[in-house]
Amino acid sequence: MDGAILLMQRADNGHWGLPGGHVEPGESVAAATVREVLEETGWPIEVGRLIGVYSDPARQTVGQGAERPQMVNLCFEARVVGDAGEPTTPEETLAVGFFALSDLPEPLVPIHEIRIRDAELGSREALIR
Repeated sequence: MDGAILLMQRADNGHWGLPGGHVEPGESVAAATVREVLEETGWPIEVGRLIGVYSDPARQTVGQGAERPQMVNLCFEARVVGDAGEPTTPEETLAVGFFALSDLPEPLVPIHEIRIRDAELGSREALIR
């Protein structure tokens, strides 16, 4: 697992990507990250450095019609801190696995590929994209 990337295969489109989700009311982004990864993959993690903040309207605007929200995503590095359990949101996840950068599964969520490559850079400063 050291140096490997934890990915999940999404049930909605079959693409592989980083686990993640929304911050609940009263929750910090760090707590939301821990919760979402555990729910979607079954793996307990500890949040590490902030890799980047992603808000490019060309990639982060979702939906159809006049009111299309623009998402802002934060991507963190994390470390596994325990043994895997079962995902608690199995309706969201088809499969889970650890992958080397040289052997990423396909199809990969396109906006997640950018985040994975940013993590690979190992910058001490968070990237703003």
